[in-house]
Amino acid sequence: MPKKWYRLDTAALIFPAITRRDWSNAFRVSACLREDVDTQILQRAVDALRPRFPSYYVTLRKGVFWYYLEESREPVTVQQDYAYPLTFMSSRELKHNCLRVLVYRNRIAVEFFHSLADGRGGSVYLCNLIACYLKLKEGISIPCEGLIRDLNETPPPEELEDSFLKNAAELASGRKEERSYHLHGTREDHGFKTLTTGIVETQTLLDTAHRYGVTVTALLAAVMAESIIAMQNEEKPRRRQRPVKITIPVDLRRLYGSRTLRNFSLVLNIGVDPRFGDYTLEELCRSIYHELCASATPQNMAGMIAANVQPQKNIVLRLAPVSVKNLVMDAVYRRSGESGGSLNISNITKLPLPEIMLRYIERMEFIIGPQRSYPNNCSVMSFGGKTYINMIRNIRESELERRFFSRLVELGIAVEIECNRR
Repeated sequence: MPKKWYRLDTAALIFPAITRRDWSNAFRVSACLREDVDTQILQRAVDALRPRFPSYYVTLRKGVFWYYLEESREPVTVQQDYAYPLTFMSSRELKHNCLRVLVYRNRIAVEFFHSLADGRGGSVYLCNLIACYLKLKEGISIPCEGLIRDLNETPPPEELEDSFLKNAAELASGRKEERSYHLHGTREDHGFKTLTTGIVETQTLLDTAHRYGVTVTALLAAVMAESIIAMQNEEKPRRRQRPVKITIPVDLRRLYGSRTLRNFSLVLNIGVDPRFGDYTLEELCRSIYHELCASATPQNMAGMIAANVQPQKNIVLRLAPVSVKNLVMDAVYRRSGESGGSLNISNITKLPLPEIMLRYIERMEFIIGPQRSYPNNCSVMSFGGKTYINMIRNIRESELERRFFSRLVELGIAVEIECNRR
């Protein structure tokens, strides 16, 4: 029987072209259970999910004209989580599987090569993996509600669709943005990544955001922008500074009612230009919140989608071999892919799970790696009344984390700090 294969979705096309030895475009979603994980039972759960989520059990293949995903005949084997998060996914590894399932004591972590899915799609997989594991281990019945799917049903076509193609506007919006300020520092040896997690009470965070009249994402982006502006002020005079913008991914499923489990998000670069004057935190909150609200509309995002979809329709580019496409996409990414933002804040809001699952899960987290051209990134997930703010870096300097978390404490938000570095 021939292997199934899948076209890369519109957002996924760029990742194989721009991956480098020191930068693997991957992300992690994880959950800590209240008891240590039985690895053998977890392996059974991983195998059981294959028919229901076939687009995740694939390998990355290089065709004449495009990369594509092909059904993997090899099992996804549960491994011990022995190193730092998001170790490099080599081309050799991607020829076998594009995801990892990792275990450390009571923690289950799944790492995805970004061509498979975005954070929301990855969260659906993790939640269903936990549900299947709990059914096998505890013998409990878990209803198919929220993010939980029926493993006996055939995957509906809308879960496998490229929703970008379906929702693109006829006219593409422009890509050009002024280059933003990028942090820099001393690169770690051997690709090591320092992960610092700030744990805060979700209600306190919400109350603080509401006090400023904004969302949690806008508040965190404003505090982050304030911290980066202060660092840039110490580095160069105002006339030589650059804009400070926070890159915020927008889950397009909410805007367009999509059910896809593949990539369906786009980023907005939201911030201010410190060359025009000083900003209070309240002004940063208002500016970022209103710009985010004004930009994240179905009409505006449809134009941005079209800008990503149109190159696929260009006959010259379509007929070019994949090696030429790689050069073109790499050049475009270097020019506009990360230049418009200073740092990424990706916030996965509360995951709707059946009540019966909650008693077995202690915490859930989301981690994205550093970008290719800037060394720090931030990802956020809330669970069980706690919000986990993960700041990751591939440089030795920890100044940004110190400023950011100290500012939250000044705002009355108590922060418990964890770090994988002593």
